[in-house]
Amino acid sequence: MKQIRQIVTIFLCVALASTVLNAAGSVNYTALGDSIAFGAFAPIGKGYVPLYAQFYRNDNATSVQLLNLGVPGWTSYDLANALRTNFLFQLPVFSSGVTTINIGGNDLTPARNSYKAGTCGGATNTDCLQKAVDSFKLNWDSILSSVLFLRRFRPTVLRTMDIYNPFVNIDKNSDSWLADGGATDFQALKPFLDDVNAYITSTSNAKGILVAPVYANFNGALGDEDAGAKGLLAFDNFHPNAQGHALIAKLLRDLGYTKITP
Repeated sequence: MKQIRQIVTIFLCVALASTVLNAAGSVNYTALGDSIAFGAFAPIGKGYVPLYAQFYRNDNATSVQLLNLGVPGWTSYDLANALRTNFLFQLPVFSSGVTTINIGGNDLTPARNSYKAGTCGGATNTDCLQKAVDSFKLNWDSILSSVLFLRRFRPTVLRTMDIYNPFVNIDKNSDSWLADGGATDFQALKPFLDDVNAYITSTSNAKGILVAPVYANFNGALGDEDAGAKGLLAFDNFHPNAQGHALIAKLLRDLGYTKITP
């Protein structure tokens, strides 16, 4: 395990050196997030991160030095902590004229599982869901503050996105908590996801950060359409497939490339 950590550290340091010391006229792009940014279950080169990097190259006629720091399994706490304490994350953001952020799905999924198991707590079996939402909001504030601090006084293309729901049809067809008057799991869980997405959008826009509307495009305007049924999910019915990643990259591209100066 120690050797693996050393190898990973060496790899990241080499990648950082090539990113920070990029050629004149090029731009550094750092992608922050979880397995979706990482590109899990997407064909090589077909995740939204490399696709967006290619869009940026073509649309701005410039070279792009890409560093993908998406980490499978990460929650908002993990990313917030890395941006506060880890130079392997701080230095790339400091040197990047383009940064994208996706995070949060791994915050909500364990709470969803607890709800379906009847172990979420409280009279309505939703205490853990509310706790997950509250924790996400604190971590999200920290993530935005850290990125803006690291990029202070320098123009930056800074983009984020809201969170899609991969479980619409599954939850529409289940009622795990019988004491809620017959509400489906979808009806019980949706308000918590909506709360998170509204917070992502409002806090980002308040700071001038544009948000790609992934939720509405994967799940429809009302959030009640199944992303898998629309052909946007991989075989695990959780992560985007190539089509889903292409859509996310397009949504980011559609926001344009206006910079903010924190």
